[in-house]
This record gives sequence, C-alpha cells and structure tokens, in this order.
Amino acid sequence: MSFDRFVEQVSSAEELATMIGTPSSMSLKKELTALDGHMRRFIAHSPFLVISTHSANGRCDASPRGDAPGFVHVVDDHTLLIPDRRGNKRVDSLRNILETGSIGLLFLIPGVGETLRVNGRAVIVRDETWLTPLTAQGKRPDVAVAVEVEECFLQCAKALLRSNLWKPSERPSLQNLPCAAEMFTDQVQMPEFDVAKMQIALDNAYKNNLY
Repeated sequence: MSFDRFVEQVSSAEELATMIGTPSSMSLKKELTALDGHMRRFIAHSPFLVISTHSANGRCDASPRGDAPGFVHVVDDHTLLIPDRRGNKRVDSLRNILETGSIGLLFLIPGVGETLRVNGRAVIVRDETWLTPLTAQGKRPDVAVAVEVEECFLQCAKALLRSNLWKPSERPSLQNLPCAAEMFTDQVQMPEFDVAKMQIALDNAYKNNLY
C-alpha cells in the first residue's frame, strides 16, 4: 500500500503538537512506574485485555486475552503474570516477545468506561511453581507471560463513551455481517470445509478447547 494518495501528511512531533496541543499536567502526572492499589483492583476485576507486541522487523500485533476476572496474576507492584490459554497455536504474541521483549496491555472491565494501560518488558516463563496457581478448569497453562511494568496509567472513558460499547440498546445491527463460519470459509479456501463444516469445527473448538 502506498500513502502517496494522502497529500497532507503530518511529518513531525512538532507539527502534531501544533495541531493537537500538548497534554495537561494531569495527563502526565497520572502515569506511574508501578501499579498502585487502584490499578491492582482494576486488574482483579478485569476479564479481558488486549496484548500488543511487535517483532524485530517492526511487524505489529494486537491479540485478545480473556478469562474469569482476575485471571492476570499481580505478583507485585512491578510484575504481572498472564497465563497463555489454548489457542490456534499461531503464538504471534509469544514469538514477538522472544524477538523484542516489549509489550503493551489494555485492560477492560465490562460496564466501566475507563481502561488501564500497562507498558513494559516481557518474557515467557514455564516455571511449574508459577504456572500451577494459574490453573483454570483443571488445566494448567504450558507457559505464561511475565510482564515487568515500566509505565502504567488509567485511560479516560471518552473512547468507550463515544462507542457506546457497554450499552446493549446501542449495539449495531448484525443483519449484513456474515457469521464467522462464512468469513473463515471464504478466507481459508479449503475444499474440505464448507460453511456447515466450518461451523461444526468452530462449535467444537469453542466447546472443548477453551482450556
């Protein structure tokens, strides 16, 4: 893809600041280098987060993670432990962590407009003593992501308010959105899978392979 079609591109931080302005002192002061009690409680209530990573060549990835509230273990004010539950074995996030050791997290709580952002360093761990407490539904994860917190702060609710994310009455109509089985069938182009068989495969994965 070429960006040449966009004629007026912002090309410097100075130009951006001139257009957008500079952050308030509150926006800067709310950034901490360690988790405080409010953040620890936020994580304990969160059943969902997005993990952002990048590879050595700059390929970016954002991956969802979810489980019962508090599934991310707060080891101490500087350390988090995220269990790696069963997935599609692409392990994009894990491979990126091996290459760069960088990570960004976005925690959400249903019904709460504010989100929690955590950035730092990460490694993949397989210590049995750390993995065993992360067991869920009788299944211990094979690995977990240990995160060293470098910066963390609460994000205001404007984005979620604009999106009406937590308002059932404001949810968009799905009338023109194909189901996942239709989309996957069109995308993978595997002759052995029609929509019906793809739906059966998805239902089986969601029922039997969550942990």
